[in-house]
Amino acid sequence: QVQLMESGGGLVQPGGSLRLSCAASGSIASIDAMGWYRQAPGKQREVVATITDGTSTNYADSVKGRFTISRDNAKNTVYLQMNSLKPEDTAVYYCNAVITTGWAKDYWGQGTQVTVSS
Repeated sequence: QVQLMESGGGLVQPGGSLRLSCAASGSIASIDAMGWYRQAPGKQREVVATITDGTSTNYADSVKGRFTISRDNAKNTVYLQMNSLKPEDTAVYYCNAVITTGWAKDYWGQGTQVTVSS
């Protein structure tokens, strides 16, 4: 059974930084795209950043230039470095990955809270 475990969330002041990590574990044959999504109270879940199994990345306009997504394929881990955080970045952040065991399937982490406040 595959699991995604996120870590690194917390409370940070505006202008501060956080680094989120998400490690996939289980009977994994391969991992295709990985990404980070977020959901603020009263809002729909939105994509923050995605990365292919290579190095191609995409970012939401609201985080371009401030957030960086990366992955370590040897560790089945995806990261999200968040700099210059703003109060509007406050949300629950979810890790997502397309993982092949016997077939490809979409997996989600349990979410980690990021709060940006003074």
